[in-house]
Amino acid sequence: MDKKARGIEEIIQKAMQEGAFDNLPGKGQPLDLDDNPHLDPEWQLAYHLLKENGYAPEFIEKRQIIELELAKARAALARSWAWRAQALDEGKLADWVEAEWMRAKEKFEEQVGRVNKEIRNYNLTIPGSAFYKRPVLVEEEYSVLTK
Repeated sequence: MDKKARGIEEIIQKAMQEGAFDNLPGKGQPLDLDDNPHLDPEWQLAYHLLKENGYAPEFIEKRQIIELELAKARAALARSWAWRAQALDEGKLADWVEAEWMRAKEKFEEQVGRVNKEIRNYNLTIPGSAFYKRPVLVEEEYSVLTK
């Protein structure tokens, strides 16, 4: 956390301790998330009708598909990593195990390439930078996996 963020966090914590947030209007009531304050008012009715009928804006559906593809790729890689560890523990031929692991990594990298292409296309369709999706970095995925 940088210095500015720490300062803001300290201010918030102090205000909470002093009770500054204790008597806010609507305290204890559910939030009304039906209306998007960032949405162009001309589109509000269209999005409301889509939501009420079980649809989401195309960019949201596209992001959900991307997340699902990425989750599948990560799960396959994690299974391969677990298989690798088990095979090595069982004394299987290390060269063969490593070759299989390399094939799994190559497949994962191909999948990430396709996902990143979809992410680039998705980022061109989003209505604002708040919806930006960062491309997947293979090296980060490997470091998370091997921790």
